[in-house]
Amino acid sequence: MKKKLLSGILALTALFLLGAGLYNLPPIHDRLAWRVDNLRTSIKYALNPPEEVVFIPGEANAPPPDLPTMTPTLAPTSTPTQDPAELAPTPTETQLPLPSPTPLPQSILLPGVTYEDQHGRLNYCGPSNLSMALTFWGWDGNRDVVGQVVKPYADDKNVMPYEMEEFIAAYTDLKSISRVGGDLELVKKLVANGFPVILEKGTFLTDLAGEFSWMGHYQLVTGYDEARDILIVQDTYVGENHEMSYADILDGWRAFNYLFLLAYPAEREAEVLDLLGPYVDEIYANQRAAELASGEIFALTEARPRYFAWFNRGTSLGLLQDYAGAAQAYDEAFANVYPTIPQGERPWRMMWYQTGPYKAYYYSGRYNDVINLATTTLNSMSKPVLEESFYWRAMAREALGDLDGAISDLREAVILNPNFTAGKQQLERLTGGG
Repeated sequence: MKKKLLSGILALTALFLLGAGLYNLPPIHDRLAWRVDNLRTSIKYALNPPEEVVFIPGEANAPPPDLPTMTPTLAPTSTPTQDPAELAPTPTETQLPLPSPTPLPQSILLPGVTYEDQHGRLNYCGPSNLSMALTFWGWDGNRDVVGQVVKPYADDKNVMPYEMEEFIAAYTDLKSISRVGGDLELVKKLVANGFPVILEKGTFLTDLAGEFSWMGHYQLVTGYDEARDILIVQDTYVGENHEMSYADILDGWRAFNYLFLLAYPAEREAEVLDLLGPYVDEIYANQRAAELASGEIFALTEARPRYFAWFNRGTSLGLLQDYAGAAQAYDEAFANVYPTIPQGERPWRMMWYQTGPYKAYYYSGRYNDVINLATTTLNSMSKPVLEESFYWRAMAREALGDLDGAISDLREAVILNPNFTAGKQQLERLTGGG
């Protein structure tokens, strides 16, 4: 009897090991991984609904910042060190004048776009949209070529705009620029002159747990129709030449501070800069975004849009190095507005896509808020796979003297994303390369 039991255990163990080995073979893993993730996510979210979690900053009772009607101050309220995670272009000091307005065509749809969807890969709207933007200009590649660099591990939840720009600089002959505070008129002007534009937006889609919930989403704008007030976008989830009303575009775009990105040939740079006008100056764009957020805070009445407006104000002030003001704006967003959003509408994935609060709290000396926010974010995931959250938690832990915790977090960040330069640099600094 004991021999039969032992034989059965050995047989089951062998079958398990065989199954695990087969599952890890790339052709099988690619087909089944999303099903395993679905099951894991459904169980985790059923036991711990992420929409019920509310992050309360330690200094959330601080009064919200005064909201200027003009441009916010550029003077930082704390002295930051250079942030290695930020790889944005260096702003210029000269504000360019607006170009003379020229009438735009009533409608346009750019030809020559090779549509790519994101299906069959998890969270692949970033690689798919970037690939479409690049192949439009003759780049020889596809979403998987992009994904191998910007999403080196399957569970990566998001591709940051700076990662897209790094890819363009390293793997193509094209140039790129991204800015916040954009508007529809600028997008239409760029498209009308032959430049497709990537927007980062919020939207409601069915997630891995089968729930219809909020998440971030890139879209490539390739046309518009003024008569019908629509943009035409290449939507990697819904389909090609997808039509969206101006109102719906703005509602989703608000969640990402009206951020836009475009790739373009180097020989057309003068044309791009002329079309961008004052947006060439990054400080101008950040100031405009801060003003826009301030106006929306007073104009909007629904909780979720107001949460985005407060969040955007924090992001814009952070970009302007007013970290104390940014932290107070984030406090208002997290502590006073977010809890009033109906649970089914809460953008609980917000910190998957944007890291501005980490930077604001860190450079304001609020290290415990950085740690608590990062931990809350990582705990809300089916698997903790955000290298940026591990990075900022590590930085805060180091500031509080927890070197072992900082090194552990940095190692996890680098394991998750071997291409994460900031994480590798900080880990080498703390360990001496060991």
